Amino acid sequence: MYARVASFEGRDSSLTDQLIQRVRDQGPSSVPDAKGFLGLFDRDRGTSLGITFFDSEEAITGSERAFEDMAKNFSPEMRGRRTSVDTYEVTIFDGDAERAKAARVSTLEGSPSKIDESISKVQSETLPQVRKLDGNVGAIGLTDRKSGRAIVITLWESSDALRKTEQQADRLREQAAKFGGQSIGGVNRYEVAVAQQLSAVHV
Repeated sequence: MYARVASFEGRDSSLTDQLIQRVRDQGPSSVPDAKGFLGLFDRDRGTSLGITFFDSEEAITGSERAFEDMAKNFSPEMRGRRTSVDTYEVTIFDGDAERAKAARVSTLEGSPSKIDESISKVQSETLPQVRKLDGNVGAIGLTDRKSGRAIVITLWESSDALRKTEQQADRLREQAAKFGGQSIGGVNRYEVAVAQQLSAVHV
């Protein structure tokens, strides 16, 4: 399973609700071969992540025209400026993502040679601790084996649950980074405004 991660910034925050509704209405069914979609939004900063799941990298490549056509339905002010599009292998998909209302997104940077060791350690040691935290409803791990970059998304039943677990999250993030000899590239927090058809996503 693979994920196409599109990052946006510079959105007119006053248009966020309108954007969210339009994204919900379009849904993953508007993109050929898409298995599910997760839309993360930071209202204050005007940033967002669109994460679409596919069975293969080839399916992502084959769907690019559909993404470009879909973008025409959104004004630049509404969707913001697309700053990056990256493809990741889905190495962790645990819990019930469709219940999530908030997400903490951590980026880890390290050596590609240690990716498999890091994934194994996070799955066996870090993930069980995350899932025990109050209000956690799931976690997603995305990996770029070529660059050594990993994204860990923890999912929460509310923004309050996310905030109350900041200290534990800091400790577990440091633990995960240590497993792979990685550095922490960044941590961002989002509203999970769209979570559709994710029951078809698996590792």
